Amino acid sequence: MDLAGHPAPAWRIHPQGDRCLVLVFGDAIDAGIGRTCLGVARALRDAALPGVTDVVPSFVAVAVHYAPGPDGRGPRFAELAGRIEALLARGIPSADADARDIDIPVCYGGEHGPDLQEVARAAGLSTDEVIALHTQPGSMVYTLGFAPGHPYIGVHDARLNLPRRASPRTAVPMGSVAIANRQTVIYPSRLPGGWNIIGATPLRLFDPAREPAALLQPGDRVRFVPIDAATFARMRAQEQDGDAKAGPP
Repeated sequence: MDLAGHPAPAWRIHPQGDRCLVLVFGDAIDAGIGRTCLGVARALRDAALPGVTDVVPSFVAVAVHYAPGPDGRGPRFAELAGRIEALLARGIPSADADARDIDIPVCYGGEHGPDLQEVARAAGLSTDEVIALHTQPGSMVYTLGFAPGHPYIGVHDARLNLPRRASPRTAVPMGSVAIANRQTVIYPSRLPGGWNIIGATPLRLFDPAREPAALLQPGDRVRFVPIDAATFARMRAQEQDGDAKAGPP
């Protein structure tokens, strides 16, 4: 693989137990650091280093899971760390190589966004201004976690730097679009959650019968597009009709 790219920024590496090591590239959520983590993860996957079983990028770090070989003498931390250091010394590929531009339709407020007005009050904005900030270009999927297909998207305008709700909900409807800490999450199924729900998308974020199962992937560029309630209902019905026609797996 051609690793011609930008040099690795300052980083540190440390063990996380006896079967995982972590590469840390920063201490705060930042688009540049996020892209670095994605580029590093891609380079490590393509390198297929012996003993590595999984590579997981996050906001500021990349976890590298590894396992001992059949004889119990797989790679040790120092050995694997040395190989990774040599790989990164050659440069990091662009994280934009596989990125996609994806529109996510969102019905804001009302029954689909019960926290929109509270968010607007807390931010000192109107609901229209909150929606305008949320739909600005430049959002990126940093990582998936918490549940299958559950994306963490950001980083939004500083005026949307709001905390999570003081009292989490025990059940958040599938497709809910919620914000906190200048980020957005979209609930791929009915789940507990404490983020501020400002809208919902009719799209199915996770479908095990689809390839890939997760609609969004780390590195994807996301644009939130406002839709009205009637459009939401029509699109959700189309999604459900498609599921019915597909039948059981």
